Amino acid sequence: MLFIRRNSWFYLVLMCLLSISIASILTGCGTMNKTRDGSGVTSARPQAQSSAAHGSVAQGSAAHAASSPATPSAKELRAKLNISEDFRSAFDHGPKPISSQLYIVMHDTETNADAAGVVNSWEASGKLVAAHFVVNKDGSIIQCIPLDRIAHHAGFGDTGHNDYFGTTDESRDDKAGTEPIGSWASDYGMNSYSIGIEMVHASTYGEEYPEAQLAAVDQLIAYIDAYFAEEGQTTPSKIIDHKAWRSGNSDTSSEFATYLNNLQATRTHDGGTR
Repeated sequence: MLFIRRNSWFYLVLMCLLSISIASILTGCGTMNKTRDGSGVTSARPQAQSSAAHGSVAQGSAAHAASSPATPSAKELRAKLNISEDFRSAFDHGPKPISSQLYIVMHDTETNADAAGVVNSWEASGKLVAAHFVVNKDGSIIQCIPLDRIAHHAGFGDTGHNDYFGTTDESRDDKAGTEPIGSWASDYGMNSYSIGIEMVHASTYGEEYPEAQLAAVDQLIAYIDAYFAEEGQTTPSKIIDHKAWRSGNSDTSSEFATYLNNLQATRTHDGGTR
């Protein structure tokens, strides 16, 4: 029995030692597993954060795209205008390809007649003159000729101005209704390279241009720019007034001078952004 007891104690001690060893091993493995899991989690967290950061950047880009207004199309810009068409064959003098659209010429009607009255007077004169657009004081607009057609709105310019403005090819213009006015003003090319905008304005000294009319001019120019850009024009048309083409012309009036400078610089009459 003593032997058995001794053996029992021996086995008991042995079992305790084995239990302690096994526990240590298991604890070590657990620690190793924990460390591995911890390393995995640690390495996974930056990845998750990186993914989240990437998502934030993507969302930020999407939000920026959503918040940044797309450039309006010519169709959308035209829809904002109070514009009506009154196309008359007598006003059409030939084709104008996109490559030949270089200028927007600003005019005064030099009468207080409204746009419809002005258009009727043009046809009644028999001279076949017209501009592409006439802008009323209230901002409403009449379009007389398509943008890709020639109108006789600029008339004859100073001799040498075809070369100066780069408007030398007059071959597309049928010249119908034209009457030479003198050797000092023999160039007719501007008509073939431009859009004409008439503003209802009597040119009486001190007469201002109503804000509604000026705002409509801004919107009209934005539409013209968009139209030709969509057709392949890479540089917006330069803006000039009628007297820049021919010395002695009175339009546009002195009251329009600041607005013209602003339009040339920013495409808006007040020098702002559009």
